[in-house]
Amino acid sequence: MKTYSFNTEERLKSRKLIETLFREGKAFSVFPYRVLFMRVDHPGSKYPAQAGFTVSTKRFPHAVDRNRVKRLTRECWRLQKQPFYDYLAEHSCQLAIFFIYTDKKIAPYPLLQEKVSVILKKLEKEVLKLALPDKPAL
Repeated sequence: MKTYSFNTEERLKSRKLIETLFREGKAFSVFPYRVLFMRVDHPGSKYPAQAGFTVSTKRFPHAVDRNRVKRLTRECWRLQKQPFYDYLAEHSCQLAIFFIYTDKKIAPYPLLQEKVSVILKKLEKEVLKLALPDKPAL
């Protein structure tokens, strides 16, 4: 059964984990997002990923605008995460993911939905790299 919720256990809230993610995580960009991710171990967690979202105060001085961008991004994530969760469970991998919105204008929802889809495909490729151990050089 598919669930389209976004529970508190799925939210990336741990300050320690967020600091570690910014320090040691890998990153890539899919405009208008910069995505940080890192493999983590959460034994006993029923969710294979935790996601966090942020928007720059410098680019959006009004909280209303920042909150709107975060709300739109969370909605895109919430509706598209289930196949990604299945993929992570299949590879027995858990991730911490952080979305940073980098554009100076609020993008329309269909564009954000498309970009989150691209991000999830890219994350699947990265998970595959993380799951496979590095081959020794000959």
